[in-house]
Amino acid sequence: MAAFSIFFGLVFVANTCLILGLPEDLVYGYECIENNCVKFELNEANWNSALSLPVCYMLCSDSIGTLWPKPNGNVKHETYLLHIARSNILFNAPTDHPQYAHLWQVNEKRFAKILENKLPNKEIIKKGGYPIKILINIDSDNSEFQQLPKLTLNTDESYKLDVTKGDNYILADIRATTFFGIRHGLETLSQLIVYDDIRRELQILANVSLSDKPAFKWRGILLDTARNFYSVKAIKRTLDAMASVKLNTFHWHIIDSQSFPMEVKTQPELYKIGAYSQRKVYTHEDITEIVEYGRARGIRVMPEFDAPAHVGEGWQHKNMTACFKAKPWQNYCVEPPCGQLDPTVDDMYSVLQDIYQDMFDLFDPDVFHMGGDEVSFTCWNSTKSIINWMVGMGWELKTSDFVHLWGHFQMEAMRRVDYVAKQKQVPIILWTSKLTDPAHIEKYLNKKRYFIQIWTRHDDPQVLDILKHGFQIIVSNHDALYFDCGGPNWVGEGNNWCSPYIGWQKVYDNRMEVVAKQYISQVLGAEAAVWSEQIDEQNLDQRLWPRASALAERLWSNPSGNWRQAEARMLLHRENLVENGIAAEPLQPEWCLQNEKECPVLDA
Repeated sequence: MAAFSIFFGLVFVANTCLILGLPEDLVYGYECIENNCVKFELNEANWNSALSLPVCYMLCSDSIGTLWPKPNGNVKHETYLLHIARSNILFNAPTDHPQYAHLWQVNEKRFAKILENKLPNKEIIKKGGYPIKILINIDSDNSEFQQLPKLTLNTDESYKLDVTKGDNYILADIRATTFFGIRHGLETLSQLIVYDDIRRELQILANVSLSDKPAFKWRGILLDTARNFYSVKAIKRTLDAMASVKLNTFHWHIIDSQSFPMEVKTQPELYKIGAYSQRKVYTHEDITEIVEYGRARGIRVMPEFDAPAHVGEGWQHKNMTACFKAKPWQNYCVEPPCGQLDPTVDDMYSVLQDIYQDMFDLFDPDVFHMGGDEVSFTCWNSTKSIINWMVGMGWELKTSDFVHLWGHFQMEAMRRVDYVAKQKQVPIILWTSKLTDPAHIEKYLNKKRYFIQIWTRHDDPQVLDILKHGFQIIVSNHDALYFDCGGPNWVGEGNNWCSPYIGWQKVYDNRMEVVAKQYISQVLGAEAAVWSEQIDEQNLDQRLWPRASALAERLWSNPSGNWRQAEARMLLHRENLVENGIAAEPLQPEWCLQNEKECPVLDA
């Protein structure tokens, strides 16, 4: 019955009687049997009833099989498709808010490009088809349109999408309360359109009504651009892929001990001697371009300045650091070169303020990441000036005293953040560390001001301790969300520290409820991390995609099913990433895509 109803819809609305003959380059078609796409050889007898693979995937399941991530709300649709005219799409965006004009233009061009990329051969496509009218309706207070939209923790990203057939056109009505909701709706609309290689035409699911909103407000990717440099082009490509799956946060770990690639106007020495070369510097113009590129795609670009550890190159001549390039490095830090800020040098905080000033001017962050990762007390305890300062303060040299020194740094650095933020009290993120241990966290950190980013294992007892103290968290547990795991050890023999490689299945099944248990309401969301010791833009796409897509669906719709229910859609989604210029790694032989459910080992 499913096969018949889909076929009837195709014949009725696509007028396939206009197709004459069987193209020589087509061998296979598909039919839907018991919610499964089954491949068969085409001939003149079965030609009219055959489904193309994307059409079959779209309709031959309990949900719309071309959507990724799955909608998180009510979805109603009928099982027939309409032939559309790619060259006749009317993008009806509001015109009374000039600040938004370029955002609509960007998204109109992006939508058109996505449709163009669906065509394997732009010269072979059936003429005609229905025009599409895309209506954009923002139900919001007019005062919000006086400035560019800014994604914040309070932004409503929900939307409603209705696709209906008019007398001689197709109407797509997208409604939301913010630009970001509208943008997500456009992304979903593009996934309701497929190329039918049997009928040589673009087709849209003809009658759809859905409401959608994210399960978690923070859905991100961390990219480290200090260990290896990434071009602006590679970063933009990553933002494009993030937009396609509704990830909304690009966490830019822009600086580390290995290099300082960010231009700081008032401290030019930092990047002039700290970058790998002057061709590998992110200028203010580069950063502004990336921030705006992300905004148009519904993505906040959040900078991190990791301190007081993870600093080195660029600071050589400032006499403000401890144990820079100390040897043997493994005694002072987790990887070479070592380097930490010296919290006892007052002038160091002025340099920090200059860095923070540029970051706030360029990124205008609604949340700021201050790092706090992997501070080595051995490093500080090996620095004579720091020891003398601590003794002069009447402190001892116990672990608790070095925690107190760290707390002193955090307080002084926070004062500079608040100064450049004009006392806006921007929320601060810190990594899990000794400072976030139960014995110290409330003494030095305010739960109303700080979020904690979890990088330890999902079952680390510290996670629940942090939650019990009332802190909100962002999950980046390394046993599921560190995408650099799995590979050779770059400082020795064997595999790297967090091996083995993490498959998309584990990413998909990494549930926030399992990490946070009864404190799930304190989870803002999660991020996948790309630490770049062994990654650069040559293999970035393969490391990120489609595993980051698995995270995207977990955070957007938080489906009750596991990866097995998503596998068929994932295979098709990976093909969509590739057709849009993302070098996503293959998950299975293409035979598995064409022979649905034949490859997985079934549960006993």
